[in-house]
Amino acid sequence: MGKFVYLDHNATTPTERRVVAAMTPYFNKLYGNPSSIYKFAQEAQEAKEVARVKVAKILDAKPEEIIFTSSGTETDNFAIKGIAYANKERGNHIITSKIEHLAVLNTCKWIEKQGFKVTYIGVDKYGVVDLDELKDAITDKTILITIMHANNEVGTIEPIREISKFAKERGIYMHTDAVQTVGKIPTDVNELGVDLLSLSGHKFYGPKGVGALFIRKRTKIDSLLHSGHHERNRRAGTENVPGIVGIGKACEIAIKEREEEEKKLKILRDRLQKGIEEKIDDVIINGHPKKRLSGTLNVCIKYIEGESMLLNLDFEGIAASSGSACTSGTLEPSHVLLALGIPPEVAHGSLRFSLGRDNTEEDIDRVTEVLPPIVKKLRAMTPFGKGRENGLRWNNQKK
Repeated sequence: MGKFVYLDHNATTPTERRVVAAMTPYFNKLYGNPSSIYKFAQEAQEAKEVARVKVAKILDAKPEEIIFTSSGTETDNFAIKGIAYANKERGNHIITSKIEHLAVLNTCKWIEKQGFKVTYIGVDKYGVVDLDELKDAITDKTILITIMHANNEVGTIEPIREISKFAKERGIYMHTDAVQTVGKIPTDVNELGVDLLSLSGHKFYGPKGVGALFIRKRTKIDSLLHSGHHERNRRAGTENVPGIVGIGKACEIAIKEREEEEKKLKILRDRLQKGIEEKIDDVIINGHPKKRLSGTLNVCIKYIEGESMLLNLDFEGIAASSGSACTSGTLEPSHVLLALGIPPEVAHGSLRFSLGRDNTEEDIDRVTEVLPPIVKKLRAMTPFGKGRENGLRWNNQKK
């Protein structure tokens, strides 16, 4: 086995050493509760506000429009439930897409049980939201549209600016889950035109356990948690100061280094895609060919199951995934791939490689060396493989 190769950065990233260094004093030296009034505690409060400025800067937002949370999941819940309950006198209809993260989809399913109506918009074969279907779904009861900035499984970047324009024309709040894009591509909230935007620290080399929600000024939203007056009465609970400092530092680093990193990752991703397509037959590349995150490659390898490939890759010291980390353990094929029109038996054979700043050409070449013999072995062993040899009919069209 060669060196360990980590290719699951969409699930989580390592906490950057500069981020860890910035956080460390707030665990055991400057550990005061920022809500206390004495000087020692106010040093923690000051650090929290400095971090708020850094998070605001990466979004081109105002610091007072940033609310710190515990995660991307909490942030999505906050945005959807907060808007729904604060604006229920105006309407009870929400629009989202079929390929959202479970933090959005399961929140929408829950809120339907509370009397709200949700429309789930379809996507094309690349995972791009159907704008005509979205426009047709808008009613005079629509109060929120929530569409992710980029999909966590296939990497497709959605036309958020155009959707926000539709929303603004109708007086509808617009939220985007930008958990996979902050720190990776531009996320200027004014360019995107959104009213709310979710992010999570551990997706771009910050710590786990901290996220943030951008709430544009004058947005009418209810709080999700209730207790003290933390975060301008928007999010109760003693603040995670080390985590907040960490997410601020991660934003500061991303602002300076994002563009170069994006270029590097695209080169590596394209190298990986080319290697897989050249060495393995019957492969489908998922996601938009151009409007896709530079570090994300999702493939379906026909006639075998993704889980078997992942276990064999893991044995070789390579970590990848078959979709979202939040859906691992389920036997169901990816809801994202099904929404793209991929047959269930093909969707079961998906792999997601998500690259990060420490990956090298050596890592990529290791995958393209190891994966083809794994595929050959599994195809020979499984019923899918026998079906292929026996000439059973499959959908062999590449997209």
